[in-house]
Amino acid sequence: MMLFCRTVITLLIMTLLTKIPLCAQIREMDDYTIKHEPISSAALMERAAGELAKWICSRISTSNRLIIVAGPGNNGGDGLVLARLLVHQGYRCEIVVINLSGRFSADFLLNRQRLEQCNIPYRVVNDVTGVPVFEKGQVIIDALFGSGLSKPCSGLAGAVINAINHSECTVISVDMPSGLFGEDNRSNLSGAIVRADVTLTFQFPKLAFFFPENEEFVGQWHVLSIGLHSEAIKNCKVDNYALTPGYVHQLIRPRRRFAHKGNFGHALLVSGSAGKMGAAILGARSCLRAGAGLLTVHLPGSGYKLMPAAVPEAMYSIDRNKNIITGISTLKPFSAIGVGPGIGRDSKTAGALTQLIRSASVPLVLDADAINIIAGNKKLLNDLPPGTILTPHLKEFERLAGKVSDSYSRMILQRELSRKYSIIIVLKGAYTCISFPDGHCFFNTTGNPGMATGGSGDVLTGIILSFLAQGYGHANASILGVYIHGMAGDMAREKFGEAGVTAGDIADHAGLAIERLLNFTFIGC
Repeated sequence: MMLFCRTVITLLIMTLLTKIPLCAQIREMDDYTIKHEPISSAALMERAAGELAKWICSRISTSNRLIIVAGPGNNGGDGLVLARLLVHQGYRCEIVVINLSGRFSADFLLNRQRLEQCNIPYRVVNDVTGVPVFEKGQVIIDALFGSGLSKPCSGLAGAVINAINHSECTVISVDMPSGLFGEDNRSNLSGAIVRADVTLTFQFPKLAFFFPENEEFVGQWHVLSIGLHSEAIKNCKVDNYALTPGYVHQLIRPRRRFAHKGNFGHALLVSGSAGKMGAAILGARSCLRAGAGLLTVHLPGSGYKLMPAAVPEAMYSIDRNKNIITGISTLKPFSAIGVGPGIGRDSKTAGALTQLIRSASVPLVLDADAINIIAGNKKLLNDLPPGTILTPHLKEFERLAGKVSDSYSRMILQRELSRKYSIIIVLKGAYTCISFPDGHCFFNTTGNPGMATGGSGDVLTGIILSFLAQGYGHANASILGVYIHGMAGDMAREKFGEAGVTAGDIADHAGLAIERLLNFTFIGC
């Protein structure tokens, strides 16, 4: 019975994640929905355009002039339905149909006929001489292409995209910015992609949205549910997910009334060197704010004058060396160990890290110079205990794994490293990507640009270490740590403004972020 309950709970939690399917999988779900709801493809298009219209009507005044640029496929069909719905809502819409080859999808033709039946005019562009000239202040609805492209845009399509990008108009893309591929854009041309201010995507976010080089094309993105069949969504197997508050809420445990400090673990943080004791302070503060019962900080001798005053709640282990870490006498009392913030790369420190890695029997989280030391001696990757968590930023990851030119290639490399060495890699960024040994990647959805500040990574290490010490396990500690870190940053922004966020602010809001997450409520699956 207990095994059954655990299975049910696991399935429930997985349904709360946001899947990131491939574009080809989304088309399969469209087809499944059409067949099994059942619903006609035209009616599904009507539903999708209805959601677009709701979003636009709630945010854009009817005083604005809208230019809807429709391609020959179903994305263009969405645009034609949207035009009809907006005209009926009192919007002034100019509809421009881009005729690329004389071939149009069946649903496009049906909705063009419906425009004609409603006496709604449209203009057809057959060659580059007819490319529209956009006027400042207009709102362009980009419905040229959807997610089915496999090669860069050129010719008439490229000319239209160029005109859109050189206009001084607000641009809203339907489902995908035209010209952008849903996943892999390594063979794409940046000049042949619409630069949208807003992308209104259907049902699921696209993988390309999570990569920094695509921000200039995607802009702000919003997911609009179009009611794809629940069985199709449930049965779709994906490698990538986006974290949601409902999912992370299920992972965290409320404290029992009669709990004591021994119930929440004893963390060891190995941190600091001469001139870099701030990293140890931030890591220690965040570890305690995230709920560790006990914390010992191992630091160089010179740091002992600073640390007790800054973090009096911690205990301290003093290295025999005044300026660097050279060794830890015992690891026996600890339930989790974090190493790296501010330790430097001295050869003696590298030796101490090597010894720790080879002798540790409790969960590890490695950050900053611990990762740099491993990057300098990659044989150490083979010594990492299974489940070890590495938290590199971009440059640290490149030192460890090699440099690549784009985020898609980097994600593939990150996934391969996690699989090969059975480790968890937390690649920090706007959408921090957590890769697991089973090949899954989870993208974080909390946080803000104010967190791009010195010491933010040290705080993340402390939070993850805290959850490890509390017995959450490698996977859940990494997920909770990343999500809570972002939530704490968002709460700090609420208080100090985006530009005013410091790493200390993030650390100090960790406990409040956990409280907010515990109180999160959601409906259904």
